[in-house]
Amino acid sequence: MILVKKFSFEAAHNLTRYHGKCERLHGHTYKLIVKVEGPLNEEDMVIDFAELKRIVEESVLSKMDHAYLNEMFEQPTTERVAIWIWQELSKAFEKTSIRLHEIELWETETSGVVYRGEEV
Repeated sequence: MILVKKFSFEAAHNLTRYHGKCERLHGHTYKLIVKVEGPLNEEDMVIDFAELKRIVEESVLSKMDHAYLNEMFEQPTTERVAIWIWQELSKAFEKTSIRLHEIELWETETSGVVYRGEEV
């Protein structure tokens, strides 16, 4: 079974190796969709939504919300940010029966990426 939870955070960045309007400093309200999978536990849940929220807030949102992403990444594209989020969440689930299935990171209402932990 795959469990899904949505989050959002505010962050600013500029793309230094890009030539266009995104090379200038600007911000986004990012939408993050986290999908995890695993067996049902003794409460007939994959994971409690509150527990998933806590994990995502501690592992990702506490570091990214209202951040200047260029301080964390050389070139903070949505793709690079999604890879980092995957790595952080994967660490948080290492000692559980839960497996990270997929994340979606939306930079705008119409532009985002889907990442499943593939090598890039």
